[in-house]
Amino acid sequence: NWRRHGITTQECEEVFLNGALPVGIQVSPASGEDRYAVVGETWERKPVFVVFTLRMGSVRVISARLMTKQEREDYELLR
Repeated sequence: NWRRHGITTQECEEVFLNGALPVGIQVSPASGEDRYAVVGETWERKPVFVVFTLRMGSVRVISARLMTKQEREDYELLR
């Protein structure tokens, strides 16, 4: 995520600690596991979209990126 989208592991954790809002769930066709999507902000107010799964009691981030303009607008309405 850092090389591709400029989002660190710590920033992903911050999104969850700062009250991430759930926005979706889907089943991965390749693995059959549930994938969840949340939006939230880092401590520095960076707007982040995170896709993750739960494995053996842990959160595993699949992807993290900055929110799109539309996602930011929707997030502001829901906060």
